[in-house]
Amino acid sequence: MSYVVVNVLTVPVDQAETLEQRFAARVGSVDQAPGFEHFELLRPISGTDQYLVYTRWDSVESYQAWRESQEFAAGHGGGRPAATGSSIWEFEVC
Repeated sequence: MSYVVVNVLTVPVDQAETLEQRFAARVGSVDQAPGFEHFELLRPISGTDQYLVYTRWDSVESYQAWRESQEFAAGHGGGRPAATGSSIWEFEVC
């Protein structure tokens, strides 16, 4: 059974391009993580300033191992954050 994590990022309009560029620069970087299955960055069309970062893993343990990895730290450190808020939604695929 797959484990899905959706990171809900609140992104001010003036930071949207910065956020998208940062994700574009790291395309494929999570693909090699053990247990990784899928990634999508969802851009809001209207009515919200929230982007959704969708990742799917083979287990919660694989996701947690990636969160604790040097690769995660390297990709999320440095620079001024583009998002002003974040929340995590977790799901099991049934």
